[in-house]
Amino acid sequence: MLTFVGLGLYDEKDITVKGLEAIRAADIVFAEFYTSPLGGKTIDTMEKLFGKPIVLLDRSDIEEHAEERILKLAKAQNVVLLSGGDAMIATTHVDLRLRAIDMGIIETRVIHAPSILSAVAGISGLQNYKFGKSVTVSPPYKDVISEVPYDTIKANKERGLHTLLYLDLSMRINDAVELLEAVEAKKGGTALKESVLVGIARAGSDKPVVKADYPEALKHYKFGELPHVLIVTGELHFLEKEALIKIAGAPEGI
Repeated sequence: MLTFVGLGLYDEKDITVKGLEAIRAADIVFAEFYTSPLGGKTIDTMEKLFGKPIVLLDRSDIEEHAEERILKLAKAQNVVLLSGGDAMIATTHVDLRLRAIDMGIIETRVIHAPSILSAVAGISGLQNYKFGKSVTVSPPYKDVISEVPYDTIKANKERGLHTLLYLDLSMRINDAVELLEAVEAKKGGTALKESVLVGIARAGSDKPVVKADYPEALKHYKFGELPHVLIVTGELHFLEKEALIKIAGAPEGI
């Protein structure tokens, strides 16, 4: 059997009871953190709490060498694969599950956990059904900044929807805002500078940081340690405005 277990938002205590039971019943436990950050977790703290040794995998182990590293073991043993957030947010995991199913002899199951995708609404006070397509902001590649995140923001704004921006694992909110501003300046748009942004750092921790403001102010705000995510708001309901002011310190009159 191959069981996909989500670890939740931040530290090793975010795992569900069902997930913990699956780990303790497993013959071997793998973990990967290239699709989602470690946050406040470490391999040592997880091993102590879960009571199992954990084998850390890299990207190639799952995408290129899954047959020999994972699937051949799951034919006869109980194998668990741990990942941050929810177990099936990453398309890499969906692909691995389909490959296991195609083999015809490996049973699979998924044990879900809290994800930033669902948490951002509650932590910011925004309404979850008003989020449009999400997108990832990554550092420039060969000095070229991807325009896809900005184009996604613009398309969502035209429909009055909020945009959740996942940030590259090494990226801070401040850096992401500057990249988006560079694209907006190139395109001559206003979708970003006229929007209230919401920066969230360390969601799920004891002291998450949630701050809402316009881009020029937000890019200078000190959010502290990673992981970070960013929301570009669309049309705001009056309750959302009140929530951003009271919860996220947004300026009055937004």
